[in-house]
Amino acid sequence: MGLIIRNVSKRYANGVQALDNVSLNIPAGMYGLLGPNGAGKSTLMRTLATLQEPDTGQIFLGDIDVVHQKDAVRQTLGYLPQEFGVYPKASAEELLDYFAVLKGITDRAVRRATTEALLKQTNLWDKRKQKLGGYSGGMRQRFGVAVALLGNPGLLIVDEPTAGLDPAERVRFLNLLSELGETSVVILSTHIVADVAELCTNMAIINQGQILLETSPLQAVAALHGRIWRKLTDKHTLPALEQEHRVISAKLLGGQTLVHVYSEELPGHGFEPVQPDLEDVYFSALTGCLGPAHPQRKAEKITL
Repeated sequence: MGLIIRNVSKRYANGVQALDNVSLNIPAGMYGLLGPNGAGKSTLMRTLATLQEPDTGQIFLGDIDVVHQKDAVRQTLGYLPQEFGVYPKASAEELLDYFAVLKGITDRAVRRATTEALLKQTNLWDKRKQKLGGYSGGMRQRFGVAVALLGNPGLLIVDEPTAGLDPAERVRFLNLLSELGETSVVILSTHIVADVAELCTNMAIINQGQILLETSPLQAVAALHGRIWRKLTDKHTLPALEQEHRVISAKLLGGQTLVHVYSEELPGHGFEPVQPDLEDVYFSALTGCLGPAHPQRKAEKITL
């Protein structure tokens, strides 16, 4: 079962065009939706989760019309929003059992078996009696996945799931997500390039409400081979380099600035070729080097 999005647009009352004619074909498996904060990712996720309607466009999950058959979508939907609340005085076991009832699992034995399996799957079984108020950020995210997985959803949406997690919790969480995309459509919405690189077989890049690129990470990186060059320079020369070259990113490195540029051929003295990665794909798309033409933006400055 796949997800088809056709010409979806959404403008808010304050005039912000959050989605602008978005079309995507999302197959079963892990699918990454990558974009900066404010790109329209959460708006699209809320629309897919039937929490709001698009102004125009169509969305189909298999044979289900997402816009007009919301109840049918919700029966097969798992949704982990960017921020969600829990009852801090309830244990994970108690609250998951409560959510299972809300999901329609009324048989007590089935519910007990379901909650036990999910708490083990999310590595929370040993902490099932602990109050949720004492959970770490990563444990709460894993509990959120357990809730989202109730009912074996055909569509699972996770919105910015690793933001704010420490490195160890992020690894645990990504390992959990990697197990989920075998039969369901799993959409990972994030601004963290590494999450998509490590998990997703297909992806799209979105910015300013528009899809800039729809591809697979491996194909996107391969397409940039021989087109990304780097140069270590002084930060004061960056404005001149931006005038002369298609600078896609600039990182502070050891007190100097490491610049990556997009070019079909050697851009000049001092540049050397670099093996591209998904971060180069991301910044190339954002700066208009890939996908639909967009005004070139200034280089993203990342401090290491």
